[in-house]
Amino acid sequence: MLNLLSLLTILPLAPYINRYLPTIQVRDWHIDLILSILIAFLFTRLLLWLFKPLIIPAFVLVAGIMIFNSWSGRYSFSNVLNDYKGMVQGNWGTRDKKQLDILSFYPRRVESYVDKTVRGIREKINFKDSTVRNFSVQHSLDYYDEYWPKYGKIVRYLSLYRYMRENFKYVNDSQRDEYFATPMETIRNGLGGDCDDHSLLVTSCLQSIGARTRIVLIRGHAYPELYCGNEQEFEMIKQAIVTLFNNPPVKELYYHEMKGEYWINLDYTARHPGGPYLNDKVYALIEL
Repeated sequence: MLNLLSLLTILPLAPYINRYLPTIQVRDWHIDLILSILIAFLFTRLLLWLFKPLIIPAFVLVAGIMIFNSWSGRYSFSNVLNDYKGMVQGNWGTRDKKQLDILSFYPRRVESYVDKTVRGIREKINFKDSTVRNFSVQHSLDYYDEYWPKYGKIVRYLSLYRYMRENFKYVNDSQRDEYFATPMETIRNGLGGDCDDHSLLVTSCLQSIGARTRIVLIRGHAYPELYCGNEQEFEMIKQAIVTLFNNPPVKELYYHEMKGEYWINLDYTARHPGGPYLNDKVYALIEL
């Protein structure tokens, strides 16, 4: 019975410890949760070695904390299950899919495009406006706060992305004119607009809380991308996405890479950050 209680203590304790460990990678393997399981195992074995009945109050304490967290909306049993699924999915289930397109050869300007369109979009990016900043701060706190010790500012970016992804509604421009709405307009009208309005909104909002973003113009579409950093930083963001966007599980994560810099897709057409690109006919990149 004591050994069973020891196992039942390890299962929720390990992910809880993992929240306070930095992301640990060995090549493509994410082993921080595995290390947390080892720490929890050694802790319970120490209790059994010192005085076996000590495992009983230890189990009661861990179970009590998890039950209280479930009631208060903090790190709970659902997070424990989610973290184990994230470890399995990140190490064995998700595969990187580097987008092989002409971005690799001409990262700034690939094909000729209507200068008016590029100029019009660039002029409407605004991350300094108070409406944009206040909106971004508010919704960067909506989700994943329990993972702040683990992933830091990444959870703010992903929380804000999730809110905009779930609440943005597509509305066509008029057939005669292409209208580029400022992010302030899109916020005030209830998050409605077309693909370029969405790109302007996401780009401006994420920049207002410290992210680096850009807009990619492709054939018939525009979408925003988030700068992930170098390969190691990309791996951390990848693990966060796999862990936090796991319903359904992330099977493939698409990205662009040029000279060691990684970018992932934040289009509303994808279910999660790093979803598939609509096409690879790239006309221009817009970044402030």
